[in-house]
Amino acid sequence: MQYVNLGKSGVKVSRICLGCMSFGSEAWQIELEEARRVIKKAIDGGINFFDTANQYSNGRSEEILGECLKPFRDTSVIATKVGFPMGKGPNAVGLSRRHIMHEIKASLKRLQTDHVDLYQIHRWDYETPIEEALTALHDIVRQGMSLYIGASSMYAWQFLKSICISQRLGLETFSSMQGHYNLAYREEEREMIPLCQEIGAAYLAWSPLARGFLAGKYKRGEKPKTVRYLNDEYLKKRYFRSEDHDIAEAVEIVAKLKGVSSAQVALAWLLRKGVTSPILGVTKLQQIDEAIDALSVNLDEEDMRALETPYKPHPVIGMERLR
Repeated sequence: MQYVNLGKSGVKVSRICLGCMSFGSEAWQIELEEARRVIKKAIDGGINFFDTANQYSNGRSEEILGECLKPFRDTSVIATKVGFPMGKGPNAVGLSRRHIMHEIKASLKRLQTDHVDLYQIHRWDYETPIEEALTALHDIVRQGMSLYIGASSMYAWQFLKSICISQRLGLETFSSMQGHYNLAYREEEREMIPLCQEIGAAYLAWSPLARGFLAGKYKRGEKPKTVRYLNDEYLKKRYFRSEDHDIAEAVEIVAKLKGVSSAQVALAWLLRKGVTSPILGVTKLQQIDEAIDALSVNLDEEDMRALETPYKPHPVIGMERLR
C-alpha cells in the first residue's frame, strides 16, 4: 500500500479509500457480517482510510463501520459527512449550526468513537450563510470531535469562497474536496481539480468506477440485469449514453493489453491524474485485492490518450441541493 498526506495536513491516508455507502440493508448493499470481512481484508491490505456519511442507509452505514472498526480504531482514518436530510422537519437538513452540532454527536455515537478524523459537508447549503457552517465546523475541531474538515461536490467558486472566509475569520480550513470524478465524468478537471492542486487541498474521487459502469459489467446493446442497476436510480440516470460506452470499451481494450481488469485501469487512471484517494465501494472480498493491485498498473502516455480521447463534455451532475 502507498500512503500520502491528506492535503496540507500531516495525517497519512492510503491511496485507496474504502467507501462505505455499500454498507446497509438495500438490495445491492451488504450487512454487518459481510462488511466485517470486507473491512478486515482492507486493513490486512494496508487500507487505513474509510469514508461514510450520516445519510447512507439513514445511519446504518456508520453503525456498521463503527462496529467493524472497533478493534482497529487507533490505526484507522474515519471520514463522514453531514448535510442531507436525517429526519422530517425543516431543521433536520442543511448546514445550520443546530443541524451540524446535532449530527456530529449522532455520527460519533453510531461510529462508536469520540472523534472522526475528517468531517465533511456533503453539499453546499444555499439557505444557510456559509460563515455559520464554517464557524460550527471550526468549533467541532476545537472541541476534538473531528481532527480535520472537508467538503464534497460543489462549484469551485464555492469551495474557494469557503476557504477565503475561513482564512479571513481565523477558522479551520478545508483539508479536502470530495468530488464526482471518473473516466466517464471528467467535468471536475475544468476548475475544481486545478484549484485543489493550486491551494494544496486533497482531492478524493467518489464513484471512481462510475457505480460499476467502468468495471466491465455492462455492454452496449445489452439490457442490464445486475442488482445494483435494478435498485440504483443514479446509476441508470448518470451513465449508459453512447459516449459512456465508448469510454468503457476503451478501458476494456487497454485492460486486455495490460492483462488486468477494467476496474484496475479505471483506478490507475485516477491515480495517474493526481487523485489523493479514489473512494471505492466494495461488496466482495476480491474487489479489495483488485483495487490494491491497481496501484501497480502503469499507464503510459499512449494508454492515457486511448482512455481520454473518446470523452465528450457532460452536463454537470452530482451537485444535488440539500433541500
